[in-house]
Amino acid sequence: MNAKPSTTAATPPGPAPSLPRPIRVAASLILLRDGADGMEVLLLRRAEKADDQNSGASVFPGGVVDAHDRRLNLMCKGLDDAAASARLGLPDGGLDYYAAAVRECFEEAGVLFASDAGDRLVELGGLPPGRLESMRHAAEQGTDALLAMCEAQGWRLAMDRLAYFSHWLTPPGMPRRFDTRFFIAQMPPGQAVKPDGRETVAHMWLKPAEAADPRRGLKLMNVTRRTLEQLAGFGSAADCMAHARALTRIVLNMPRLADGPAGRRAVNIDEAAYEEIGHLDPEGRGHAHYALEPGLVTRLSARVVRVAGAADSHHGYFVGGEDGHWALIDPLPHGLAQNAAPGRVKWLLWTGAGTQPPAASLEALRSAWPDAAALWPQPGDTLRLAGATLHVQEPGPAGRGGPARQFLLTEERMLFSGRAAAHAAHATGEAEWIAPASGFIYRAPR
Repeated sequence: MNAKPSTTAATPPGPAPSLPRPIRVAASLILLRDGADGMEVLLLRRAEKADDQNSGASVFPGGVVDAHDRRLNLMCKGLDDAAASARLGLPDGGLDYYAAAVRECFEEAGVLFASDAGDRLVELGGLPPGRLESMRHAAEQGTDALLAMCEAQGWRLAMDRLAYFSHWLTPPGMPRRFDTRFFIAQMPPGQAVKPDGRETVAHMWLKPAEAADPRRGLKLMNVTRRTLEQLAGFGSAADCMAHARALTRIVLNMPRLADGPAGRRAVNIDEAAYEEIGHLDPEGRGHAHYALEPGLVTRLSARVVRVAGAADSHHGYFVGGEDGHWALIDPLPHGLAQNAAPGRVKWLLWTGAGTQPPAASLEALRSAWPDAAALWPQPGDTLRLAGATLHVQEPGPAGRGGPARQFLLTEERMLFSGRAAAHAAHATGEAEWIAPASGFIYRAPR
C-alpha cells in the first residue's frame, strides 16, 4: 500500500503559552440507587450557557471546593480531616472535598446528606411545603448559611455515607482545568431530586450502561462517560459502595488531547497512545496522534523520526546524528519511508533474523539510497553517528520469529525492540523508552 506521508512534529509552529492554565480543585458526588432492573445513577443536565464547554451536558452533582468549605468541618460526622486527608493522599484539607461534594449536591440536586441527633439520615421530604426551598435558597447564599441551617436543625453532615471513588484532572490545553475528586453514595431515603433550575435544569435516573450508550444521545464529558462505563460493571449500589470502600490506592486519571481520524479528542491513561502523547506534547497543544495511519511521520526527538507502517507491516525508524547522516532501522516496504528521510541515509539496519533481506527488497532500497550500506551487526557491537550511538543488544527469548538484535540509542535511552515481547525488550534495564515494531512508544517497565 502506497500512501503519501503526513507529518507530526514534536514542537508545532506557533507561540508557546506564556503561563500554564490555573487548576481549580473540585468535588463531585455520584448518587446511586437500586432500580427494578439494576443499579441506577443520577445525572443532571446543565443549563445552556454561552462560552461554557459543558453547556447542556449530563453530569454528576459537583463543583469547585470553596475556601469556606473548611468551616463545614465543624458540622461533619463520621470522618475527621486527618482520616479524610489520608484517604485522598493529601497532607491536610481532605475533609474540605467531602464537605464540598455534600454542599454541591444539596445546591444542585436538593439532596442533603445529614444526620439528626439520633444518627438517622434526615428525610427532607417530610418538611412543610416551601421549607425545603427556603433552606436551599439560604444554603446557596454561602457556606455560612448552610452551617447556620445545620446548627439550627441540630443536624451534622453525614460524611461516613460517602466513599471516595476516583480522581481526575482535566487535560492540559483545555480552557479550564479541574482537579476533581469523585465520591459515591446511595440516595438517602425520604428525599427527592429537584434541580435548582439555574445551574441544572433536568435530572434522570438511568442504568450506567444505558446512559453511556451513544444511542441515548446524551452529551457526556469524557470523565462522565468513563465513570459510567466503570459503574456499569456493578449489579447493585451496595456492591459499588463495597468496592469503593475496599480500594487501597486511587490513581490520578489525567487524559491528554490528541489528533486523529475522528478529530481531536481526550486520550485516557489506559490507551496505547497515552505515554507517547505525554512525551511529545506535555503542554496539551493537541498535535500528537492517537492513531498511527500508514505513512504518518512523527519526529519522536531530535535524533529519531518514525514512519508508521501499514497494518500488516512494521514501522521504520530513522536515527540520526549531528552530521546529517542517518541510520534507518527496519526499512519499510512499498517505499513508505523514501520521502520521509530527514537526511542522508548512511546505514540500513534490521532487527529481524537472517543475513540479508530478499533481493527484491534490497534492490528497492538501493534505488532509494544508493550510498547506504546494509549492515547486520551482532549483539555487543556499537555503531556511531556523530551525536548518536547505537548499541546492538541480544533481545533474549522472544520466541520463534522474534528479532535477532535490538538497538539501544544511548543518548535517548530508547530501545528499538523489533517484535520482541515486552519482558524481553527491556531486559537490560538501560532503556527508558521502548520503540516497538508496531504501535506507539512507551516507557520501559521497571
